[in-house]
Amino acid sequence: MAPPPSFVRPTVREMEGYTPGEQPGAGERVVKLNTNENPFPPSPKVMQAIAAIEPEQLRRYPNATGEAFCQAAASMLDVGSDMILTGNGSDDVLAVAVLTFLSPGDTLAYPHPTYSLYPVMAELDEVKTAEVPWERDWSLPIDALLAAKPRAIFLANPNAPSATFVSPQRIEELCKKFDGLVLIDEAYVDFADDNCLPLVREYENIVITRTLSKAYSLAGLRFGYAVARADVIKEMNKARDSYPCDAVSVAAATAAVLDQEYARKTWEHVKSERNRVSSELTQMGWKVLPSHANFILASVPDGRGRDAYLGLKRQGILVRYFDKPGLSDKLRITVGTSQENNALIGGVKALTATEKAA
Repeated sequence: MAPPPSFVRPTVREMEGYTPGEQPGAGERVVKLNTNENPFPPSPKVMQAIAAIEPEQLRRYPNATGEAFCQAAASMLDVGSDMILTGNGSDDVLAVAVLTFLSPGDTLAYPHPTYSLYPVMAELDEVKTAEVPWERDWSLPIDALLAAKPRAIFLANPNAPSATFVSPQRIEELCKKFDGLVLIDEAYVDFADDNCLPLVREYENIVITRTLSKAYSLAGLRFGYAVARADVIKEMNKARDSYPCDAVSVAAATAAVLDQEYARKTWEHVKSERNRVSSELTQMGWKVLPSHANFILASVPDGRGRDAYLGLKRQGILVRYFDKPGLSDKLRITVGTSQENNALIGGVKALTATEKAA
């Protein structure tokens, strides 16, 4: 492959970039359990909202702040609509946070392993990173995070790829000791039993980010948002794109959060299936971390994570494999429909049968 053009920024030339989960080719039939989508379609009310879009709404620029969504989300969360910032997926909101709160040369700290986009965003803005190992049992390493002397701390909660959860009480301990930004990435929080939203009312330096990709079945739409004090959101608005969310996405996202009954039914199904899949894999000798998300992190009995990943892929079952220290013996598996999860369990049993035959 030819080297990057000389006029590209050195930082970009030298970095690897983010590696997304693989997507099946056109017409390829697979059981897709590798990118943590909700296994159910969006609410019918979402599709009705999209169908009702008028040509005039597409001819004109959309509302710059996604006001309709902000009002709907504010009502749902019991916060002011001026405490919400919308973005083109929560990744966009994360990028805005880096731009708003971190200057080149500052340090961003986060427990590791976690969402692998954090260091990419930091590197693009020439921000240093401090990857602080989780404590035993995936506990929050408060002292080690503070020792890195960061200007900001990012915390995915529930964490990816582990699906573990840090209690709001433990995060509050961190906030009491740290006056920089604490960003809590709650992309998967609707599958957990608690969240950190109450902390926003108590601490000015907290920003919570969420997405409609997981819980609301809108990964293909790209819509996310942040919740923080109004004066913090005001500053973040300065750093974002002028029109980050189009008219179609705002209408669809608004309809999605207004249909809580539909969304919660899908969450309950996912939680039930999460427990079933975790139990069945455990019975087959896999070690599964307790999950608070819509996926699980499971250790392969013989430690050969790549072989298990490839063996499932040959059966048309896609899961996520990370060839990194501490993760190379594990697979991250999205919780799918009952039928998809049955296929996964069958695939794992087939792997075991093949190993015994060999």
